[in-house]
Parts: sequence; C-alpha cells; structure tokens
Amino acid sequence: MVSPVTRRDEHELREARFAMRLSLIVGLAMLIGKTAAFLMTHSAAIFSDAAESVIHVVAVGFASFSLRLSTRSASPQFLYGYERITFFSAGFEGAMIVVAAMAILFESIRRWIAGLQLEHLGTGVLLVLIAGIVNAGLGYYLLRTGRRTNSLILEANGKHVLTDSWTSFGVVVGLGLVLLTHWKPFDPLVAIAVAGNILWSGGHLVWRSAVGLLDYSDPKAGRKIRDKLDALCSELAIQYHGVRFRTTGYRQIIEVHLLFPRLTSVSEAHRLATILEERLPAELGMPAEVTTHLESLEDHADVHREEHYTGRPD
Repeated sequence: MVSPVTRRDEHELREARFAMRLSLIVGLAMLIGKTAAFLMTHSAAIFSDAAESVIHVVAVGFASFSLRLSTRSASPQFLYGYERITFFSAGFEGAMIVVAAMAILFESIRRWIAGLQLEHLGTGVLLVLIAGIVNAGLGYYLLRTGRRTNSLILEANGKHVLTDSWTSFGVVVGLGLVLLTHWKPFDPLVAIAVAGNILWSGGHLVWRSAVGLLDYSDPKAGRKIRDKLDALCSELAIQYHGVRFRTTGYRQIIEVHLLFPRLTSVSEAHRLATILEERLPAELGMPAEVTTHLESLEDHADVHREEHYTGRPD
C-alpha cells in the first residue's frame, strides 16, 4: 500500500530554480573577473581559482538541467520519477572538481619549473578578494536554500561555491605573502594547497553521490524514522517491524510492516495504515513516500520463518 507521492511546493520549486539561475550568472561573472586577473598577473594561484570557476560554470549548467528533470512527474517508462538524477548531478560536480584539482596541480608545477613571472599582483589580488566575498555570500545562500527545499543539487552547488570562496581567500593570502616577502614560490605553493583542498571537496561529493545511488541508509535518519514510528504506532495501538528506507535526494522512501491482531478487519487495518502513511511524513518534517505491508500479529514470525526456510537453495 503506497501513500500519495508528496509534490514539491511550487514556492520551493521557484526558489530553487531562482537560486540555480543566480548561481550560473554569478559564476559567469566570477569566471570573467578571475580570467582577467590571471591574464594581468600570470599567477599560478589565480589560475587555480579561475580553473575552478570554469568547472563551476559547467557543473551549474548540468545541475540546472538536473533540477528541472528531477521535478518532472513519473512517466510510463520511469514509474518512480526522475529524482535520483540528483545523485548523478552531485557526482558530476564532484568529478569536475577533481579534474580541476589535477589541472591546477599540473599547471602550478609546470609554471614553477619554467620560472615564475608575476605582474600587477595588487590589482589581481583585489579582483580575487571581491570574487571570494561574493562567492561566500552566494554559497551560504545556496546551501541554506538547498537544505530548506530538500534539494541535494542545490546543497552540492552551495558547497562547491563555498569551496570556491575559500580558494579565493587562500589565493589572496598567498599573493599577499608574495607582495610582503617578494618570495615568488609562495604563488605555486598556494595553488598546490588550493588543489589539495578542492580535491578533498570533490572526492566527498563523488562519495556522497555513490552511496546515494547504492541506497545508503543514514543511521541518523533511521533513528528519526523509528522514533516517529514508535510514537505513531503507540497512538494507533499497532506494532511494526521490517523498516527499510532510502532517499532519492529529495524525499525519503520508507517501507514498514504493520502488525494487526488476527480479528482486525481488512477495512480497519487499511484505515489505520493510511493514517500512518499520511502522518509519518508530516511528523518527520520532510517529503516522504510510505509503503506499508499488513501482517497478522499472531503468526507473522512463523510465516517469515517458513518463507525463509522454503526460499533457501537446496
């Protein structure tokens, strides 16, 4: 028995789409500014920042497509909808970050070996500092909006933008040291440190995508679901077992077996199960689809043992 799929609130959808458009516009502006700063200074550190902005623009383009696809209704070919594209989007963004980190490492070492030639560092540092401040504000907004709308796509994008801002601040510190000490190797060293930082960030996104596609069940979410089930089942005077759950990146898919006394009528069991299916998402405070399986309280253990026994290979 499946409760009706909770539809995304139209206001949340508009907010998420606006946030994604804003991220793309700001990303393009940051790319232009950082590219100009790199062309002026020939700094490996600023190159690392600009390279991450290139990846950011590409990733946001894919994330924007994924966000629109994830909100489409189910079809005869995709009966469960398209929400799991969110994990592909997060994985793609993480992979792009890893590619950027490798490019930064290669270019930084190449420039260091070839000889460092830095110019107009003051102007370049100012441009990168402005970009870092703007990205910090944007990243916080995207992260907050993603959590409020239960959008893994926006959360991943927000974390990427925040990483980009820390990259910019690291570049500012490194080039500031070059200006103060006149020791040019600070420039590639900062770029290498930046690459290491974003490599960690990208790897985390790829891992989160992988475990999501493998239907990882978060223990914290599991405890919350069982706490709410305990309260609801106590109130409805029923028992449960066999809880399973996974996330689509937007909503929880929850399966639970409900136990009723043998003399309970089918209509009464159905009524109580429907109440639980409708109330559990509200109690959790998140979108959820609840599937219940009705069993007899008195003999369910014997039935399960029999199924297990007969199902074993000879």
